[in-house]
Amino acid sequence: MNAEGYAGDVMPSEAWKILESDEDAALVDVRTLAEWTFVGVPDLSELGKQLVTIEWQTYPSMEANANFTTQLAEAGVPKDAPVMFLCRSGQRSRAAAIAATQAGFETCYNVSEGFEGGMDDAHHRGTVGGWKVAGLPWAQR
Repeated sequence: MNAEGYAGDVMPSEAWKILESDEDAALVDVRTLAEWTFVGVPDLSELGKQLVTIEWQTYPSMEANANFTTQLAEAGVPKDAPVMFLCRSGQRSRAAAIAATQAGFETCYNVSEGFEGGMDDAHHRGTVGGWKVAGLPWAQR
């Protein structure tokens, strides 16, 4: 556990390896419905797994989802399994990992570069780090 109380940060490729090697491991995408729809989502089908999608903040108001940890439990995510949280760039997912840890989920990781990674020199995402740049499976919804 790190100083913030969650298991720590992992790169997208590390998250994939955990998902691949532990049948109970889960990936939770905490972005918004708009992001899932227009940007795409991780595709875990080759691992025989389903992506869990729960908004950390609700679009368009971006208000915090007060029911996040309840929805996480309702989605069937085991409290004793490794859980990786993913957002656009690793900020919301870090907060989600901390909240889930505080709610009793034992091993929560933040996917540090997120789905799209940081911004490049032209202020565009999707070219510097992240799930997509790592070449990991993803799909449009």
